[in-house]
Amino acid sequence: MRWVSFRRDGEETFGYLDSDNQVVCVGAESPYATLKDALTAGALNELASQTVEKANVALDDIEYLPTVTNPDKILCVGLNYRDHQAETGRGGEDNPTIFVRFAAAQVGHLENMVRPFESRALDYEGEIAMIIGRHARRVEAGDWLDYVAGFSCYNDGSVRDYQRHTSQFTPGKNFTGTGGFGPWMMTPDEVGDLDEMEITTRLNGNVMQNAKSKQLVFGFADLLAYCSTFTDLVPGDVIVTGTPGGVGSARNPPVFMDEGDVIEITVDPIGALRNAVVVG
Repeated sequence: MRWVSFRRDGEETFGYLDSDNQVVCVGAESPYATLKDALTAGALNELASQTVEKANVALDDIEYLPTVTNPDKILCVGLNYRDHQAETGRGGEDNPTIFVRFAAAQVGHLENMVRPFESRALDYEGEIAMIIGRHARRVEAGDWLDYVAGFSCYNDGSVRDYQRHTSQFTPGKNFTGTGGFGPWMMTPDEVGDLDEMEITTRLNGNVMQNAKSKQLVFGFADLLAYCSTFTDLVPGDVIVTGTPGGVGSARNPPVFMDEGDVIEITVDPIGALRNAVVVG
């Protein structure tokens, strides 16, 4: 199934897509205000069994929000494809590189990404986001899928000069409006072969990145096991699993995003996350 968070008629809610790509708006008819609330209650299967015909709306009639609007934690993984390690000259450690992004820095599908006034070095990073579905602590790698609600597309937009002010990534990864997340969450059963998800990043229609999930250095199981070792993962938490080679800062000359650009992150079979770039 595909679960989407959105705003309609000024109200924030959530729902799922039916076989006709209509949104079944279950949030308005349930005790759960957000997708995270429903995940926390373990209620997605129950909600999916309900048919609320009067609440069905067309995708064109919604304003997309970040797939999980209020995650407790967003844990991002750096340097998790060999070609990205090669182009940056970094990585190769025995454990994943983890940094954090704040929920307030995110935007949904079709919202504007923001190149801040302070920088001209806004870079794209197409990634697969893994969304936690139940409380997880010290999870064995073999059990990882029991804790996953689904997957989504992510653009870990990075303000490179601020990222490189020190050895810590946080400032460059948290400018307002730089983290694209959407358009929806697809459950693992609908994704199918989780090793064959394919990321493609297009800037103004030009392919900049392409890779499959089987090329991750630390795979989904490794990441969930590692992250759940040092923190309690809770429903709605997001692990952003890393970007392939081809980032703009590694090109010669560098390619950064600016006013009027359109960046699209496709994860096959999930869908496409598209954002126009503005300055602000």
